[in-house]
Amino acid sequence: MPLGLGRRKKASPLVENEEAEPIRAGLNVPGLDGLDGSGVGLAEGATQEGLPPPPTNLRPRLIFHTQLAHGSPTGRIEGFSNVRELYAKIGEAFGIPPVEIMFCTLNTHKVDMDKLLGGQIGLEDFIFAHVKGQRKEVEVFKGEDALGLTITDNGAGYAFIKRIREGSIIHQIQVINVGDMIESINGQILIGCRHYEVAKMLKELPKGKNFVLKMVEPLKAFDMISQRTGGRSGSGLQLGTGRGTLRLRSKGPATVEELPSAFEEKAIEKVDDLLESYMGIRDSELAATMVELGKDKKNPDEFAEALDETLGDFAFPDEFVFDVWGAIGDAKPQLL
Repeated sequence: MPLGLGRRKKASPLVENEEAEPIRAGLNVPGLDGLDGSGVGLAEGATQEGLPPPPTNLRPRLIFHTQLAHGSPTGRIEGFSNVRELYAKIGEAFGIPPVEIMFCTLNTHKVDMDKLLGGQIGLEDFIFAHVKGQRKEVEVFKGEDALGLTITDNGAGYAFIKRIREGSIIHQIQVINVGDMIESINGQILIGCRHYEVAKMLKELPKGKNFVLKMVEPLKAFDMISQRTGGRSGSGLQLGTGRGTLRLRSKGPATVEELPSAFEEKAIEKVDDLLESYMGIRDSELAATMVELGKDKKNPDEFAEALDETLGDFAFPDEFVFDVWGAIGDAKPQLL
C-alpha cells in the first residue's frame, strides 16, 4: 500500500542522526508559548496562536513539591497546565524570573537526562528546577561530519545537550557537558528554536572549519547537596493508587491520566529511538504523542494523515512515518 497518498508535502526540516551511526531503527509539541509572553514558533520571530489558558476551575488542583537543583528550601506549586505555567509557578515560589529556568528533573537534583521532565509528571514526583549558571564560549573544529551530539529542548524555547557520544569530537572537549544550553552558533541566537532546528544547524556546519558555540551550563550544587538527603513530605494531594500522572499540554488544560501501559512505554521508547536516529533529538513527549496518534489507526495512510493534522510543522518524510508505524506495531504483541 502506498504510504501517505495525498499528503501535503513541505520542505523537510529533518536531518540525519547527529551521532551518524547505524543505531536503533523524545511537551514538545510545536506552538508552545515562550516564557516571556511571546509566542515561540519554529524559528526566531515566528509566532503561533494557541488556545487561551483554560479557566482555573478546569485545571487539576494538584500540589507538587519543588526545589532549585543547586539547593533551596522546598516550595509548593499548583495550578499549571503547561511548561510555561510550570516555570512561572516555580519562579514565583523562589522569587526568580522564569527565564532563568533551563529545565527540570524529577526526583533527583542531578543533571540526569533519564529523569528529565517531559510532558508528564507523576502525582508523587518531586520537581527539581535547574537554573542558568556559568556562560561559556567554545571554538570547535569540525573535523568529521558528525559532532556526536543529541539535542533536546524544554518545550519553552531552550535547546540543550542530552547526550554526547563517547569518542566523538564533542566528547574530547571537556568544557562541553550534558545539560548545557546552546545559546548561539556562530553568533546566531537559538533562543526560541526547537531541538530539531538546532540539530539541523549543527549538521549543516561545513566540515573542516571552525565554529563557535555559546552555551550556558546549569548552576552547580556544592555543600547544599547534603540538605536534600531527606525524603519528601507526604502532605501533597494523593489521588487513587498513586499511579496517576499529570499530562501537560501546549494547548488546552492539563489532564490527570493513568501511567502509560506496558505497550505504550515500549512503543514510546522505540519511537524516541527513531527520533534520535533520523533527527538527532530525544523527545519523549513528542514520541508519546505519535504513539497516541498511531495506536488505534488501521493502516499507515491513516497514521500519516493524523501526523500531518497534528504535527504538520515537522513535515515527517514517508520513510520515517513508515518506520514509526512499524515500531508501534512491533510493540503491540508484547501484551499478547
